Amino acid sequence: MSQWESRLRFGMFLFVAIFALATRLPSQGGREVRHGALELTSGLGRKLYALPDDDDVINARKSLAADPKNVERVLQLSKAQAGRRQYREAVATSTQGLAFAPKNADLYLERGHRELGLRDFKAAMTDLEQATRLAPEMLDPHYHLGLAHYFSGEFDQAAASFDRARALVKSNDSLIDCSNWLYVSLRRAGREPEAALALARITPDVKNTEPHLYFYLRLLHFYQEQLTAEAVLPPPPAGPEDLEGELAFDTVSYGVGNWYLYHRNLPDAVGVFGNVVKGEAWNSWGFIGSEVELLRGRK
Repeated sequence: MSQWESRLRFGMFLFVAIFALATRLPSQGGREVRHGALELTSGLGRKLYALPDDDDVINARKSLAADPKNVERVLQLSKAQAGRRQYREAVATSTQGLAFAPKNADLYLERGHRELGLRDFKAAMTDLEQATRLAPEMLDPHYHLGLAHYFSGEFDQAAASFDRARALVKSNDSLIDCSNWLYVSLRRAGREPEAALALARITPDVKNTEPHLYFYLRLLHFYQEQLTAEAVLPPPPAGPEDLEGELAFDTVSYGVGNWYLYHRNLPDAVGVFGNVVKGEAWNSWGFIGSEVELLRGRK
């Protein structure tokens, strides 16, 4: 079968699968979630909402109002808003900061990070490229620029950005995080030998310290064939308020779905991605990646 025929067949399969999923997108826990503002409507047609203000947002807003040209207070408010999935508001807050601090790399990084969550990958790319120019030795702009390329289907460029980010790591946590995305970028770019080499730095001595990096480390062990898909997949979250459980579920499920995808196990890939996009954590990389893969199948 030619590559074109293979892609066409995959696209037709995904279209049918996505159509079937469209009627099955309630939250994983099946309970109503208290919403804030509507942030965006996904390409799959689902309305994605913020959460209401909490004390962190309220206090950060008051703090910034008292000192409106303080970059640290701008970043504090933007991050507090993002913590409540208020991504449009976080972008506006960062933009407010850039009006008086137009050469601040942290503000470009922050705005680009939130534009990724809003699926505005081109705008994110522009901001993150500017952040890399202003602070080339800062890891995070390269990492997030890699995500912007990755979600845009630009896998070679994504691999280059993640490789630059990995060259700047100063901890095992960052090594784990960057290695995961470098590996999957290379696999999706069809550069399997290089992807295998990217795993070489993940030795038995590499351990995480941040709890959420444990799931990326287990994915890397899965890629190294030390774990099976059944062993690496965590249980579904207990409900819409189980944010840590959903983050773990989305992260690992997307990695496993991706594995199925480039091993041409299309039914299982679609099933895994479909389970992820039923959740509430629409700003997680695993959710965004799953949504993007399902949307690619429509084209």
